[in-house]
Amino acid sequence: MAKEGVGLTGRVHMVLRDVDGNIREERYGPNLVVTDGKEEVARLIGAVSGDAFTHIAIGIGTAAPAAGDTTLGSEVASGGGSRTTCTKDVLTNSVTNDTARFVTTYNFTATFAVTESGVFNSSSTGDLLCRQTFSALNVGSGDSLTVTWQVRVG
Repeated sequence: MAKEGVGLTGRVHMVLRDVDGNIREERYGPNLVVTDGKEEVARLIGAVSGDAFTHIAIGIGTAAPAAGDTTLGSEVASGGGSRTTCTKDVLTNSVTNDTARFVTTYNFTATFAVTESGVFNSSSTGDLLCRQTFSALNVGSGDSLTVTWQVRVG
């Protein structure tokens, strides 16, 4: 018998700009929707005390993402890299409005080797929807990093 259900998949896109607004680096990659994120989505669908996903965090942790993750490995909390409220909307991929999009831009006042990002439903702690790690994006004071997450239902 075929497995039935709704899956969540997606991508993360990052654009690093220097102090003058020039693109220094651009990255695309898949994301991992973690177990806690799937559970929170189910609560939202069933209108059972779920909290909408509203924040993006970045970090310097390097452990590979795993389904059981509930936090980033080492979340940045200073220097312009703290967890921030994101803008949200829906896009069409396969069917109308099947993809949620979360976008934020960080403006750095310190230097970091950013290696991970995730989407949360709170400004601190909260449920992690998805997480991804990547090779270091070296940011410096004056740089900006725009992070865009897309999560598709299908």
